[in-house]
Amino acid sequence: MKKTLLFLFLLTTIVKAQDRPNIVFILTDDQSYDLLGCTGNPVVQTPNIDKIAQEGILFTNAHVTSAICTPSRISILLSQYERKHGVNFNSGTSVSDTAWENSYPVILRNNGYYTGWVGKNHAPIGKGGYDSGLMEKSFDYWYAGHGHLGFYPKDNHSIFNDAIAFTQPEIINEGVDEFLDPNARKLKGALHFLENRPANKPFMLSINFNLPHGAGTRSMKLKESDDAIYKTLYRDLDIPLHKNYVAKAAIKTPKLPADLLRAEDRQEGYNYVDTPEGVKERYIRELEAMTGIDRLVGNLQKKLKDLKLDKNTIIIFTSDHGLFGGQQGLGGKALCYEQTTHVPIIVFNPKAPKKQRGLKSDALVQTIDIAPTMLAMGGITPPITFQGKDISDLIIGSKVEVRDYVYTENLWSTHFGNPRCEAIQNKEWKYIRYYKNNNFSAAKEIKYAKEMGIPLNEMLYNMHDPEIAIYRDYIDSPLHGEQPVYEELYNLKNDPNELANLANNPQQSEVLANLRQQWKEEITNARGIGKAEVYRYTNDLYPDSKH
Repeated sequence: MKKTLLFLFLLTTIVKAQDRPNIVFILTDDQSYDLLGCTGNPVVQTPNIDKIAQEGILFTNAHVTSAICTPSRISILLSQYERKHGVNFNSGTSVSDTAWENSYPVILRNNGYYTGWVGKNHAPIGKGGYDSGLMEKSFDYWYAGHGHLGFYPKDNHSIFNDAIAFTQPEIINEGVDEFLDPNARKLKGALHFLENRPANKPFMLSINFNLPHGAGTRSMKLKESDDAIYKTLYRDLDIPLHKNYVAKAAIKTPKLPADLLRAEDRQEGYNYVDTPEGVKERYIRELEAMTGIDRLVGNLQKKLKDLKLDKNTIIIFTSDHGLFGGQQGLGGKALCYEQTTHVPIIVFNPKAPKKQRGLKSDALVQTIDIAPTMLAMGGITPPITFQGKDISDLIIGSKVEVRDYVYTENLWSTHFGNPRCEAIQNKEWKYIRYYKNNNFSAAKEIKYAKEMGIPLNEMLYNMHDPEIAIYRDYIDSPLHGEQPVYEELYNLKNDPNELANLANNPQQSEVLANLRQQWKEEITNARGIGKAEVYRYTNDLYPDSKH
């Protein structure tokens, strides 16, 4: 009798596990909203991603919380605003073990999911950050590199050396295949904490690209051995310049005051935006990278179908933020404009009935909503630390929205010229406020480093303890009365490209006053309560660490 009951219990557990959906989460890097066919790009070839949008739902009004890699990715992992989690390139901190326990991968694994991570990691986790080993140990399958992968990942990370391919999307594809398919070629570099994916467990796979990021597209060499996608595709077309593109030589009035956004200190890697020729070449590479990513999505769907996993696997697709390509004379990211904060979120659920397919929603959603939504899909209650919203009802067509305002911020204000800023927006209006830029000039640091023979990377990228205090003050000061030195107000309905600043227009004074008041509520909510759960992570503590 006892054996029979035990058997029935185990059988019920297996059935329940198989009923829970598998989840594949795809995250691209520096992919602006308009880099897909389904979001209106007339040139790019992304048929497979377009198809999952056509058979699922495309959120057309989705935003990140911070438009720069590390804080955005940690915000997705922890479902928290940066002002709450407290980790950025200039924060001098890493995510603590305690905070990491409430990340979506750990929660899913602790609740019976077999988990994998493939591609890029740009989140310092645990004591020692990227060197702690905590990230790797948190998954059943790990095939990834910390920091930038480059277009040819074998040049930067030995874990990929055994891959057959040499280019990034194709190497990541090999890792995806091994995670899913017990009969796939075994990769010697991959870390397996279980020999094979258990058939009686649902799985959660995170696929993380370092494309079409500038560090990846810049390193494309158009090698003879590269796939034709990366050598010749799009090169026979007359590629138009971005709408509202302004070359450096043609800038008469900068988009922002020169003492606020110091363009002369911008990282060298974004200088391609200064000329039409530079922008066109980089844009072609971005298009090629997107088509390579799209091919992986098609291969993924075929593999799921071949393994009879396609009927129970949800696919979620988004980007960590967008990127300026010379629009209004701007390059880079780390600002609160639509070009950098607006991203696509696509969700495909194979079990959705026909009436819930091919949907588009203009609901205000954010990438911090992805973690609580995945947990909801897996029947798991999110922790109280999450700040994002469960949008699973919106995915099935509900018109009841989860928020009235989106809040975004940039705390990466450094010698590279970016100002601190915060933004609050609804479907019609956006308000942005900026604070005084007191940072020393990167151009001057480079000058004196060369005079003294100091390696530029050490001068520009090493992080020291006093900078922790500066960053923490960036978080606290606006909440304690620091006033903006510049403000912007845009009517997004009439001016989606944010060309006309209406902050000084007397006719919009009431709108501005209302958004200022709402900003206070949203920034207070974003900060939350309690101290950030972080570790000290500076070159003073870890002299050999590479941030």
